[in-house]
Amino acid sequence: MTSSYRITLLPGDGIGPEITAVARQLLDAVSRRHGFSLVYDEQPMGGAAIDATGEPLPASTLEACRAADAVLLAAIGSPQYDSLPRQQRPESGLLGLRAGLGLFANLRPVKIIPALVEASSLKREVIEGVDLLVVRELTGGVYFGTPKGRVEADGHVRAFNTMAYSDFEIDRIARVGFQLAGERSGRLCSVDKANVLDVSQLWRDRVEAIHAEFPAVELSHMYVDNAAMQLVRAPRQFDVLLTSNLFGDILSDEAAMLSGSIGMLPSASLGESGPGLFEPIHGSAPDIAGQDRANPMAMVLSAAMLLRIGLKQEAAAADLELAVERTLAAGFRTGDLMAEGCTQLGCRAMGEQLLAALEA
Repeated sequence: MTSSYRITLLPGDGIGPEITAVARQLLDAVSRRHGFSLVYDEQPMGGAAIDATGEPLPASTLEACRAADAVLLAAIGSPQYDSLPRQQRPESGLLGLRAGLGLFANLRPVKIIPALVEASSLKREVIEGVDLLVVRELTGGVYFGTPKGRVEADGHVRAFNTMAYSDFEIDRIARVGFQLAGERSGRLCSVDKANVLDVSQLWRDRVEAIHAEFPAVELSHMYVDNAAMQLVRAPRQFDVLLTSNLFGDILSDEAAMLSGSIGMLPSASLGESGPGLFEPIHGSAPDIAGQDRANPMAMVLSAAMLLRIGLKQEAAAADLELAVERTLAAGFRTGDLMAEGCTQLGCRAMGEQLLAALEA
């Protein structure tokens, strides 16, 4: 009997529909090749949902995501929505989706593809062989803490957010980090600011406590400012980086540039149960939307993570990743990765080359 999986697609805004079309084409091809089927349910989210329904995350979209085996999100956001109240902006829909699906663990792998070593702004000897994983806590910290807001008093305006974590929130993300480190090279570096932040001291205390459950994993701690420096100074020292929500948001985008372009990195957001959310870490790039200039690679690699983690289709995931490596090795590039001697392609043409590499 052929396995069938339900995938909720969230194309979103900007370049989202373009890269979603490429990923869907490749998912269809690789699923046929490996003998399973995918049923898609496309739903509006972000600016597209605001235009259609007046809210960034309609209840029907969240319900469709909950009913899926996995969710594939492209990108959301546009400057045209920046004047809306914060709770009505596209980004609030993303926070709501993470909370609504209970997605507390964000995984962002950074692995240097050999064909792209020269695309990085860092020297070959710095980035060659980099293979690290950022494990970011996703539903706590300063993005979700209360109280938050703005007040006016004595002729001045004051804005405030609260960085807060409870022990159980730290414990569960720490366990994810240790488990993944145990499956990789056995090294976990926990990033905090324990020298000045009480919440970071609790983070460090709890990570130390959970370490007792994983004695085979080597644990180290690093202040976030030093971690930011070390990522560009000597990134090969890292295997798994465990971070809070805010620090992980910043550090994973910094780590993305090791690969030469933020357009190359996928991510997975997971909870204790239910479907995972898979998405590229880049934004919606409204400045190039509709111009066939987007890089679909991160979306395709996110689809590979969906296959591997969300559907347990390891061989299909490996085929997609190999198609990306073969296409780049053949010298095909989108504009963000263009280098001398390479062939520049648009989003659709890159999708065709990826499909050819997959079918080869």
